Amino acid sequence: NILFICGGTFVGLEDIIGRRLGKKSIGFNQTATLNREERCSSYLSKVTSEDINHFGLIPELVGRLPVISTLAPLDEAALIRVMSEPKNALVKQYKRLFQMEDADVEFTESALVAIARKALEKKTGARGLRSIVENVMLDIMYELPDLPAGEVYHVTEDVVEGRTTVLPMKEPLTKIA
Repeated sequence: NILFICGGTFVGLEDIIGRRLGKKSIGFNQTATLNREERCSSYLSKVTSEDINHFGLIPELVGRLPVISTLAPLDEAALIRVMSEPKNALVKQYKRLFQMEDADVEFTESALVAIARKALEKKTGARGLRSIVENVMLDIMYELPDLPAGEVYHVTEDVVEGRTTVLPMKEPLTKIA
C-alpha cells in the first residue's frame, strides 16, 4: 500500500511527445501556429508511460504510476482566485495581520489583477504570488505598528506598480476584494 506521486516540470518532455506524434517544430516547412506554451499544454495531455521512460525515469518507477495526469498553467483569473478565495488566501492573511495592529487592509480588484500579471510575466505561477505581495507590502508592514490604529489601508494598482505607497484612505473604493 504505497502511493507514488511524482511531480515537476519535466522540461523537454513535450519534445519527446512531439517526436512520437510526428510533429516538427523546426525547419522550412513547419506549421508552428501555436506558441510554445500552447504546444506544451496540448502535447503534455497526450503523454504516455513510454514517453516518461524515454524522458529518463526508470521503468520500475513508471510501472508504479497507474495514473498519469498533467496540469495546465494558471491564467490571470485563476491566480486572482488563489489570492482571494481559499481559507488561507494571501489577501485574508494580510487582513488578519492588519487586524493584529488594529488596522484594516483592502485590495482593489485592479491591484489583484496587477499582482497576477506580474506573476504571469515572471512565469512563477501561484508560487510567485507571495513574494510579489510581500514586496508590495514590505514598507507598510514595517511601519504599521507605529501608525495610528483604526485606519483602513487600500492597496491599488498604483501601489503594486510602485507608483505610490500604501496610504490610509477615508473614502471607500469600489470593487474591493
